[in-house]
Amino acid sequence: MASIDPNFISFALIRWYGQHKRALPWRDTRDPYRIWLSEIILQQTRVAQGLPYYLRFAEAYPTVQDLAAASEDEVLRLWQGLGYYSRARNMHYTARQVVQDYNGIFPHNYAGLLRLRGVGSYTAAAIASFAFGEQVAVLDGNVFRVLARLFGITDDIAVPASRKTFQALADSLVPADAPDTFNQAIMEFGAIQCTPLMPDCMFCPLQQVCFAFNHGMVQELPVKSKAKAAQPRFFHYFVFRHQHQYYLRKRLAGDIWQGLYDFYLFESPEKHMPVGELVKELQQSGLQVEEQQVQLPRKDYKHVLSHQKITARFYLIETKSRLREEVLKETRLAAFSAAEIEALPKPVLISSYLIDAGILVNLES
Repeated sequence: MASIDPNFISFALIRWYGQHKRALPWRDTRDPYRIWLSEIILQQTRVAQGLPYYLRFAEAYPTVQDLAAASEDEVLRLWQGLGYYSRARNMHYTARQVVQDYNGIFPHNYAGLLRLRGVGSYTAAAIASFAFGEQVAVLDGNVFRVLARLFGITDDIAVPASRKTFQALADSLVPADAPDTFNQAIMEFGAIQCTPLMPDCMFCPLQQVCFAFNHGMVQELPVKSKAKAAQPRFFHYFVFRHQHQYYLRKRLAGDIWQGLYDFYLFESPEKHMPVGELVKELQQSGLQVEEQQVQLPRKDYKHVLSHQKITARFYLIETKSRLREEVLKETRLAAFSAAEIEALPKPVLISSYLIDAGILVNLES
């Protein structure tokens, strides 16, 4: 690993940051709630995508007490489209934890912040340094990349054991008098200067000391082993409609989209399933459906998650009467109007179908 004067790095990055930083609302506050909110939203999310969500949450829930008082459905609905919904559930739980266990006051140091659900080492370091000025380094994907290139570190950043090496190095660079500014600077530097594919090396203030630049390894660093290929899943959704109401159910724990609403689902090992076989599956669940009632899907809907590639089909079924109470209990389905469906938290896949089918209006188009 190359040896570079840490004072040179911190000075260069802080100076660069003063000239190039983006104006972002969570940078104008020391409020740990607002900082925590931004960090949870920006986990695995680009700033351009996360910024509108931050503004919506800050407006809807200006304090941690407001967020704690909200229902889970309200929080998930506002989060809809951002993905990784466990973040939203953890965020809601943590808001209640802060209110109930800490009298509405966030812990004032790194060690205390780690006790909050959904707050790992990176998020704790960010809040501790930005809100309370604690000398602790943040370590996210941008920081991994900057350090790997600067110091020529070839450790695989996807391997948990590598984190210790990078964390120790990052901690050694944080100046005692400006930990918040330095942490913001190195993350911003990785986000807009030392980018993954097209870094601006020609105008980089650290070019002369950068190991990767001087050894022609910019595209090779950081080293990161490839993630497993996404596994295909095939969903067959049955959209039961009676007059102007549709039947949906809330998804349980143990799979994707916990706490969100979708239609009655049959998952098959193959994409193509004869309608007759699907009807038999429904009948076995107590749903009295005949093959001629089923309107065939017009198109396939595809949705890619981090480790799953979903292909979904929607089959509309008009019913002459409401579904029986025993069927509703067995299937966990409940009837909703279009207005009620709009207020429910739903996977993007479900919203896309509802809009295409004219059940909901696309308010974001």
